[in-house]
Amino acid sequence: MRWIRGLGLFAAGMFAGMLFMQANAAAPPREKPAGLSHVGVYVNNLDESLNFYTKVMGFREAYRVHSPDGKLASVHVQVSRTTFLEVTPADAEHPAGFSHAAFIVDDVKATADRLRTAGANVQVPHIGWTKALISDVIDPNGLRLELFQLEPESMQKKAIDSWR
Repeated sequence: MRWIRGLGLFAAGMFAGMLFMQANAAAPPREKPAGLSHVGVYVNNLDESLNFYTKVMGFREAYRVHSPDGKLASVHVQVSRTTFLEVTPADAEHPAGFSHAAFIVDDVKATADRLRTAGANVQVPHIGWTKALISDVIDPNGLRLELFQLEPESMQKKAIDSWR
């Protein structure tokens, strides 16, 4: 008798599981961040900060980003294979401290559309100076978050691929 009850519970569980899986299969996929790409910080002294992050902390400098006029805009330090620290010189408009957090997504446009529909303040996606497709999202506290899609030619994708 016990095995009949166990078989009945197993069959009921299988049936409920199939219904649940079928209902979830019909729902559209929800694009969400796959992970942290990088954190941006503004620093008072770029050379001193890079020395700290590379020599003291032991991270490697992955790449430098220059503005269209050729000025050094930021230096990206690779913390792990897929996580970076974007180090940017502070200025009058951007004092030393937190700049932004960036999240890797598979599809920036779809994620931006979903967030905009949900009421978020989202910029139109564009190719950034690092050749990645990005879109800024402003959180309720005014903090800038970046949606970051790794394009094949992006500097970060190349650094990830060269990780050793």
